[in-house]
Amino acid sequence: MLFDPRMNNLKPYLKSITIDRPKQPADNFPFNIPALRELDLLEFHPDITFFVGENGAGKSTLLEAIANVLGIGGDGGTGNYLSKDEYGDSSLASYMRAQKSIHKPKDKYFLRAESFYNLGNYLEQLAKDPDARTDRAKAFTRYGGRSFHLSSHGESFLTVITKTFSGTGLYLMDEPEAALSPTRQLAALIRINQLVKQKSQFIIATHSPILLSYPHSCIYLFSEDGCSKVKYEDTEHFRVTRDFLNNYPKRLDQLLSDDDDD
Repeated sequence: MLFDPRMNNLKPYLKSITIDRPKQPADNFPFNIPALRELDLLEFHPDITFFVGENGAGKSTLLEAIANVLGIGGDGGTGNYLSKDEYGDSSLASYMRAQKSIHKPKDKYFLRAESFYNLGNYLEQLAKDPDARTDRAKAFTRYGGRSFHLSSHGESFLTVITKTFSGTGLYLMDEPEAALSPTRQLAALIRINQLVKQKSQFIIATHSPILLSYPHSCIYLFSEDGCSKVKYEDTEHFRVTRDFLNNYPKRLDQLLSDDDDD
């Protein structure tokens, strides 16, 4: 069996995506990215699928395209708020087909660190719009009744994970650890596990060795060699973090030593 057999009769909501690349060789973005150049099919774990790799490896580009195909929108949020990113839109979604379950998730959300501030602004505008017939509290009902701009970035992020995600959902997250301390990452991991047990599916692009440790998952590495499955212990995130913490005096000496002093 390809994935862990914990899947139930609902999941995965998103089984796979197929990419029909241009017939002619494409030297332009996004097909000039090695991990996406030869990618034809990507299958998703019923619980959690992780995307890992260096900055610029194509993780966020693919995640944004998946959000567009699902109708959530690449700018993040629930799908009720859709805006076009004139600089970041890769048009990858136009080459993509999604294979979905016959069961639809009751909840969908794309938590994207890069555009989270824009989403907060949208909710503020909605609260102040007289034609929307709502007030500030109602605009933020799904977010604990509190404006993002009245909380820290990390607090707002964790609020989305703990209060906005309601279960039986399909959730996309792009580098959620960017706003979370290590302790908050552990809290997020606990909540993610609760949501998985509540018939939720996640697709997460991350650099966090804490989040990557989740046992019921599949990890895809985006690299110069393409896109391939890896084990947690074989990720650079695990190996480098473990080595540094276990040998940090020596590693600091190596990293910070000045060769000119020799």
